[in-house]
Amino acid sequence: MNISRRGFIKLLGAGTACYGLSRMGVDVAQAQTYAMSMKTAGAKEVVSICPYCSCGCNIIMFVKDGKFISSEGDPDYPVSEGSLCAKGAAFHALHVNEHRIVKPLYRAPGSDKWVEKDWTFMLSTIAKRMKDARDRDFKVKNDKGQVVNRLDTVMHLGSALMDNEECAVTVQMLRALGVYQIDHQARV
Repeated sequence: MNISRRGFIKLLGAGTACYGLSRMGVDVAQAQTYAMSMKTAGAKEVVSICPYCSCGCNIIMFVKDGKFISSEGDPDYPVSEGSLCAKGAAFHALHVNEHRIVKPLYRAPGSDKWVEKDWTFMLSTIAKRMKDARDRDFKVKNDKGQVVNRLDTVMHLGSALMDNEECAVTVQMLRALGVYQIDHQARV
């Protein structure tokens, strides 16, 4: 950012004036609330539950003309009192985003390009590779002769956007395959 001394003094003066006004009792919260109410005017409020952790905070979703337009924390919910974690606060942006990838992308081994593929190809490729790895590397016993029934060469790193139910089913499936190296990026 290239800023002149004069520009810096102007910004400093404006910042000082805003800080001074805020200390004199000028409250911008009402203006912010009014601006939000304009955005959600005429929208139906639907109370739902944030799926990302075990707190289960309530989220108020605003639906207008059949479209999910906004979300916010529920101030009546006793655990969070309207506050949301980073994932809960970004709930709308995570689900309604033109940059969100909605089709599977595949990069062949050795390639530097991602290619759009259909779900049948992707799921069958993943299943085949998992079966090949399990057939090749599954250990029934360790070096001491103890029964371990594990697959050392496969690990799973879950997404921060997996909800509680997806995590539970994924862990059950992985454990059934013998995978024990499982992590989930639930921490914010």
